[in-house]
Amino acid sequence: MTTAPTRLSARTMAFILAGGRGSRLKELTDNRAKPAVYFGGKTRIIDFALSNALNSGIRKMAIATQYKAHSLIRHCQRGWNFFRAERNEYLDILPASQRVSDSLWYRGTADAVFQNIDIVDSYGIDYVIILAGDHIYKMDYELMLREHAETGADVTVACLTVPRAEASAFGVMAMDHSGRITDFVEKPADPPSLPDDPERALASMGIYVFRWKFLRQLLMDDAADETSSHDFGSDIIPTVVRCGRAMAHRFEDSCVRHGPAAPVYWRDVGTIDAFWKANIDLTGFDPELDLWDRDWPIWTYSESVPPAKFIHDERDRRGVAVSSLISGGCIISGTEVRNSLVFTGVHSNSWSVLQHSVVLPYAVINRHARLKKVVVDRGVVIPAGMVVGEDPEEDARWFRVSDGGVTLITQTMLDRRAEMA
Repeated sequence: MTTAPTRLSARTMAFILAGGRGSRLKELTDNRAKPAVYFGGKTRIIDFALSNALNSGIRKMAIATQYKAHSLIRHCQRGWNFFRAERNEYLDILPASQRVSDSLWYRGTADAVFQNIDIVDSYGIDYVIILAGDHIYKMDYELMLREHAETGADVTVACLTVPRAEASAFGVMAMDHSGRITDFVEKPADPPSLPDDPERALASMGIYVFRWKFLRQLLMDDAADETSSHDFGSDIIPTVVRCGRAMAHRFEDSCVRHGPAAPVYWRDVGTIDAFWKANIDLTGFDPELDLWDRDWPIWTYSESVPPAKFIHDERDRRGVAVSSLISGGCIISGTEVRNSLVFTGVHSNSWSVLQHSVVLPYAVINRHARLKKVVVDRGVVIPAGMVVGEDPEEDARWFRVSDGGVTLITQTMLDRRAEMA
């Protein structure tokens, strides 16, 4: 009788780096870190990394926070508080707390792990997977862990295959035919191509697997190096590429798809345009990101709210939604909603129109408002009769209009507009 092999995820911890502001999201991250930004109707961005780890079998996790972390910490405390220490399960939230020096916060991604070495030691794990907490994707980390163990790598880097013309926005790897990384360069002007495809390149996803003992020593050496920026992409990974065995893991080998022919799905929603598009894409007939998959669910904090309600059925005053996602707690009162994603608790009023709009939780759309191609921040109260998305010059006077023509509306912007009216 043979015994089933132990899943490597049972001997692994996930360390999620969630301290970044995400400045390219502009005012959307004025009061929250990028991983805490809402996405998809009821989740937040960090839920994807956490759900991937949980679904992969990892039950030991830590989240390093720094920039305006209150919203993120509160979300994790409310939605991810089901880990039980008596079952050897842990989720620790690790704000920057000057553990190494009373004058230093986290100086970089590698330093965030170094400052918490004692906590990682206490988990008693063999492997650690370093994750960025600010991307949208579904991935089985167990497959990457197995590949890491089988190849005897010192580090395994998860990689996206991207057109070479787009690779300059990423950290890019050159590799040989065995999958070994021979060079790692951050945002190169002339990205190295794949050995078997000169038109494509391998871009780092910011996901790394190490044996903990090996990474621990690397972090100790890096902390002692005064010339280091203490960053995985700039310092740790290039060091292993030069002096050790670094292997590339292709995301297509572990991406969780909603069908055999479905494309791989990974999004950096780090700009207003990318954030808007990724949310609006979910309203399509067959979206590439499957939020309905019960085999690989995206877990989150779910508020106790009533079902969405649609009221009024008169000409020009009909509560209706077409090709849209409407979350719980919403009241669509005599509003026409098309190709839009409306988050929890939004109330829209009669004779209003929402088109290609992303409306974050608990916003209020007052009567006769018309919004097109907008992102409305949480809790914003849209005044009666306001029209946005039809006159770009007028919109730009009061709001943030992106390069792609998406208008971001926050309450601060509306208050300033009201003061000057």
